[in-house]
Amino acid sequence: MKGAGWKGTVARTAGRASRLSGRGGTSIPGKVLLRLDRDAIGTLAAGLDRRAAISATNGKTTTAAMAHAILARGGAQLVHNSAGANMAGGIAATLLYGRGDTGLFEVDEFWLAGVVKGLRPQALLLGNLFRDQLDRYGELESIADRWAQIVKDADPATTLVLNADDPLVADLGRERWPAAEQAAHDSAAGAPGVLTFGVEDTALALAGLQHASDSTHCRRCGAPYRYDVVFLGHQGHYHCEACGATRPAPDVRATAIHLDGVRGARFTLTTPAGSADVALPLPGLYNVYNALGAAALTHALGAPLADIVAGLGAVAPAFGRAETVTMDGRELSILLVKNPAGANEVLRTLALEAGEHDLFAVLNDNIADGRDVSWIWDADFEHLAGHVRRATCAGTRAAEMGLRLKYAGVPADRITVVEDGLAAGLDRAIAGGDGRLFALPTYTAMLQLREELTRRGITGSSFG
Repeated sequence: MKGAGWKGTVARTAGRASRLSGRGGTSIPGKVLLRLDRDAIGTLAAGLDRRAAISATNGKTTTAAMAHAILARGGAQLVHNSAGANMAGGIAATLLYGRGDTGLFEVDEFWLAGVVKGLRPQALLLGNLFRDQLDRYGELESIADRWAQIVKDADPATTLVLNADDPLVADLGRERWPAAEQAAHDSAAGAPGVLTFGVEDTALALAGLQHASDSTHCRRCGAPYRYDVVFLGHQGHYHCEACGATRPAPDVRATAIHLDGVRGARFTLTTPAGSADVALPLPGLYNVYNALGAAALTHALGAPLADIVAGLGAVAPAFGRAETVTMDGRELSILLVKNPAGANEVLRTLALEAGEHDLFAVLNDNIADGRDVSWIWDADFEHLAGHVRRATCAGTRAAEMGLRLKYAGVPADRITVVEDGLAAGLDRAIAGGDGRLFALPTYTAMLQLREELTRRGITGSSFG
């Protein structure tokens, strides 16, 4: 992008120096640029015709990839932080090096306020809020309060794209209209400046709230929500009997959903522009939610329904998000697990697969994972225990992962704990078995796995 001048030159030089030193350079140029010019994101973004931002606890990388696939079909030239650098420095670096007419940025939940202020997106997607890295970000309500302030401060021209099924997120739409108008919009679509999305297929409902359910009390009055339908964690159809708050009717919705194990999903997509069938090459209900978010966001940016359907049908998985590679004659599918709600959906998807499975579970407690790994006891590994043939556990907390699987009901003689590093664990997991191996890594373990597969020549260079 143009407009950085000598400051951009200094930032690019810093990035080259960082790469030459072997430390990488994805975010360094942006960090340097922001120290030189605190308004750099706004200055660089001003040259884009369209700008969109995506934030969520789960799924923002995949949702952004879906939106990219849709917008590219319409001829957009994307400036997109596809490498996953989603804090302010990474976004500034993406703008510094980017060439295009449309900005598409996934943004870390904690950094969203500053990015939105500079970016001034035409569309802002807020996907979900789940318990994740509490030692880093605090309780969900504190993040919801930050997001509420972002919504209040956002440009009135920004369209809010909100998950109707997540009560913490859906409630943010109230910030967009006066109190006197709230009742007219609480239970109906069409609120000004707000586009909502959600699942309407009650056949996929769970029996009740899971252990991983987080947002179960009304932000308006504090009373517990009554759930009529639960789909994923605390996402579903809900209402508050105390104050009357209720799930808004979604503008973009999915019906007739069919989940085909790890292979993909099919559903009928309805938007304000019409309805069409979608064949999604990514698995799980969680990816149906990601697809709905991407469809709503791109609809807000003017994408036609045909491009939305075609883009969703052609999207490729981001690394670690249901990507499959071949190693030593075996398929290795990599499914990121980083918090209870996300892990439960991965486990739910694997449970749909026939037969017994080989698992490679890698649990790290590095800063980017969150030091507190007690979340694994809230994830329902019990659902998969009867489907496990072999489980190899690695990572900085390999022993605790092994213990969790044992208590979930996996026989002890089917669990192997490898404490000699990820590479040794991968060798142990891949050897002696047959069929597909499912890797379940936490965030930094996923990055390490990518580096190891690249070192062995199995995947391309890491993150661009």
